Amino acid sequence: MSERLGDASATRRFAHLHADASSMLGRWHAPTGEQDRLRTAYLAHLERHADGVAKAGPPEHLTASCLVLSSDHRHVLLTHHRRAQEWFQFGGHLEQEDESLHGAATREAREESGIPSITPEPVIVQLHQHELGHGFGRCRAHLDVRFAALVDRTVAPSVSAESLDVAWWPVDDLPAGTRDELTELVRATRIALGI
Repeated sequence: MSERLGDASATRRFAHLHADASSMLGRWHAPTGEQDRLRTAYLAHLERHADGVAKAGPPEHLTASCLVLSSDHRHVLLTHHRRAQEWFQFGGHLEQEDESLHGAATREAREESGIPSITPEPVIVQLHQHELGHGFGRCRAHLDVRFAALVDRTVAPSVSAESLDVAWWPVDDLPAGTRDELTELVRATRIALGI
């Protein structure tokens, strides 16, 4: 495994997350050819970058996110991201205190939703690589590993400092500008969780 110069500290601090990501992606049976192409690209990225799961690593790095779906599967809980000014599922960068990719997705969902009981299913539902705009510092692209959780809609969310709002949206009436991506994520979640 090659290491980018100058990131030995990030490599050491995130070694457990690098190992977990490599293992989880290596075992995952992607549901489509496109998802398998991304899985292979993620694994190649990790092979090239010993610090490929750290924000302090390469400008492209792994992230973890969680789609929160209502127990009746008819609504999703989304965050209106302060910096991006768009609606998304909960997620973000891995932190060295996270035990795993799944742990990072759990932490992000709980922090950003204000619902401490959220626990994603321990299965990848989708991979998604997306470029970032100039407002994200040195980050250029996220190689997102997506999980999902089911939550009762009666549990009240709260807005974190990273968000402008947190709200439930019907799966057949998602926010403008995000419908294609989120609709595909909802579909992938239903398939992966067998719902």
